[in-house]
Amino acid sequence: MLISVVIPVFNECEVMPHLFAALPPVLDKISDTYEIIMVDDGSSDGTREWLRDAATRDSRIKLISFSRNFGQQAAMTAGLDYARGDVVVVMDCDLQDPPELLETMLDKLNQGYDVVSCQRASRAGESFFKKTTATAFYQLMRRAIDKRIPPEVGDFRMYSRSAVQAIRSFREQHRFMRGLVAWLGLKEALIQFDRPPRVAGETKYPVSKLVRLAWTAISSSSAVPLKICSYAGAGLLFGGVALNVGAALAALSLIPLSSSALFWAGLQLSLSGVNLCAVGLLGDYVGRIYEESKHRPLYIVGETQNIPAIQHKDRTVWLQQRQPTTIEQSDGETSPNTIPFPASPRQPHADPAAVSEPSERTRVRRAA
Repeated sequence: MLISVVIPVFNECEVMPHLFAALPPVLDKISDTYEIIMVDDGSSDGTREWLRDAATRDSRIKLISFSRNFGQQAAMTAGLDYARGDVVVVMDCDLQDPPELLETMLDKLNQGYDVVSCQRASRAGESFFKKTTATAFYQLMRRAIDKRIPPEVGDFRMYSRSAVQAIRSFREQHRFMRGLVAWLGLKEALIQFDRPPRVAGETKYPVSKLVRLAWTAISSSSAVPLKICSYAGAGLLFGGVALNVGAALAALSLIPLSSSALFWAGLQLSLSGVNLCAVGLLGDYVGRIYEESKHRPLYIVGETQNIPAIQHKDRTVWLQQRQPTTIEQSDGETSPNTIPFPASPRQPHADPAAVSEPSERTRVRRAA
């Protein structure tokens, strides 16, 4: 049984030695064959170079490097797209997702579940503010997107092959993987664990990024914000009608009513603010529809290592890697040179097989 482990990374050079000291021994224990798919999401701190060296020394380590930062959701998508395992695991690289749980997760999966998710029972090393905002995040996701999203469950999951194939069918650009899994309605098992602190480095998910993720998740999976605007508009309409009725009665001197210019000015500003918020919200949805209509790639792969020739996936781009060539000297000797061969503009979707096959060499003869 082949186990594929998908790990998105972004500027995690400090974590890499700890990860590869802890993960391979666990995989050796539970399976004879495995692959570790590292998806580098545009790192700039030496993580990519570290992974290149690791993949050179061990062919079981696969490297997919994006041309730039496309985000964690895109990185997980790329890993799932090219995972070949009968069982696929998605986990973080900072060891807050303990590799020791993989054996228990595999036992659960063998009981007939499609997905095995790890639920955090505690969060060591995190502040009260971080824990509070994380709890609020999951409550918001359950209310606004899908009540089937389990609380305190991140992306640390183990998938069966059929579950991976189902997830691959989703090709929208704005994606929230936890929402997609809940929407599929797969048979899911939960395993509780105490989440340890990061082994090294700093978190790449501050509160600001968590807020952006929450909005992306809601706007790409639910129309609840638009419904809220509709309800707010109906409430304001009812209030306006009531004020008009009151003003009419006051004009007829049927009821005593004092008016204030400040009150009416405040009411006008409130109504204008609600209208602008509603227009902005609608514009955000329209903008996302516009982005989807362009059908741009979900991610662009700039470099791979140990990735075999595999079928090209929809809405992806593989840049043809540069190949070395030689310059032949007049005396018959050859010296290495790096004459780049950029990808042809007519073939933006290069076949991944081209990564491992050398391009045709050009010989440039120097006059004696």
